[in-house]
Amino acid sequence: MEFLKLHLDQLILGTLSFMSFVMLALAVERYLYYWRINLQQFEHIELLKVALTRHLTAISSVGSNAPYIGLLGTVLGILVTFHDMGQGGKIDVNTIMLGLAMALKATAAGLVVAIPAILFYNSLLRKVEVLTARWTALQDAKT
Repeated sequence: MEFLKLHLDQLILGTLSFMSFVMLALAVERYLYYWRINLQQFEHIELLKVALTRHLTAISSVGSNAPYIGLLGTVLGILVTFHDMGQGGKIDVNTIMLGLAMALKATAAGLVVAIPAILFYNSLLRKVEVLTARWTALQDAKT
């Protein structure tokens, strides 16, 4: 329990920071790829879709799982607070509120990571739809 008390913030916030970094790197990579893509190099729409949707699953996974990582941090923080209350023998409202407030920051951090991830994912998905429609229009113009 002492390890958890000492390192909970670093574990949860470190994990969320890593997830955020990966998500941002993948989102920037996708935007750059979409900006440079040559639609005429693809002969089949399924090959185009595979190329366009690469890394989108990872971005979506960050957006959907970051709140759970934050919630895990909150639950563990509350567990540590209750454990300390039980070990102390006295109930100090200030200590309890401080422990709970510190635990809730993990949920807030999870949401701070998840919201931009979902926004990036939706934006990139829309870009995939637009590029796919442009490819289809190019194919129709050839015939």
